Amino acid sequence: MPLPSREQAWSLLSKWIQSDSLRKHALGVEAAMRAYARYFGEDEELWGVTGLLHDLDFERFPNMEDAQDGHPRTSLRLFRELDYPPALIQAVAGHAPYLGIPRSTRMDSALWAVDELTGLIMAVGYVRPSKDLRDVEVKSVKKKWKDRAFAAAISREDIEAGAAELKIDLWEHVRLVLEAMQAIAGDLGLDGRLAAQGADAAS
Repeated sequence: MPLPSREQAWSLLSKWIQSDSLRKHALGVEAAMRAYARYFGEDEELWGVTGLLHDLDFERFPNMEDAQDGHPRTSLRLFRELDYPPALIQAVAGHAPYLGIPRSTRMDSALWAVDELTGLIMAVGYVRPSKDLRDVEVKSVKKKWKDRAFAAAISREDIEAGAAELKIDLWEHVRLVLEAMQAIAGDLGLDGRLAAQGADAAS
C-alpha cells in the first residue's frame, strides 16, 4: 500500500490545517519520529510521514467525544480511502487512547511518546529570553517539568508512560526529542527571530 511522499503529505496537511501552531506541532512530531526511526533502525520515511499527519483532522474536528467524526476518526477514514499503509493508520489510531486501539508496534509507542513531549519542549523554548530552541538543555526541560503550573495541560504522566513503553530512560527520551527539534528550530519559529523582532520593535 502506498506511502505518500513527504511532499504529498505536507501538501495534504497544508490543505487541512491552517493554524500555524498546529502545523509547527506536526513538524515537531515529524522530526521526533524521524529521530526515533534512526535510533531504532526503522523506516524513517514511514515514521516521519506518520508523525507529520497524525493530527491531520484536529483543526476541523477537534471534538474527541464525537464518535463519528471527532479526531482522529475523520483522518483515519481518509487514510483508508487513500490506501495508506496499515502501519500508519494503526499508529495514528493508537495515539488516541480513547479509541481503545492497542499500541502494538514500536512506531505506535513512539508516536504516543513524543506527541505531548514536543508540546512541552516548544513551551520551554517560547519562555527562553532568546526564543531559540537551540539554547534549551535537558536540564531546562527538567526544571519546567517540576513546575506543574507550567504548560499545565500537558500530561507529564503520559510522557513518562510513553518513555517506559519504549523502554528508554525518561531524560534520554527528552534529550533525543529535544535534539531532533533543535535541528529544525527555524521551521518551528524558535531560532531566535522572535526575540530579534521584539528587540527591533522596542528600539
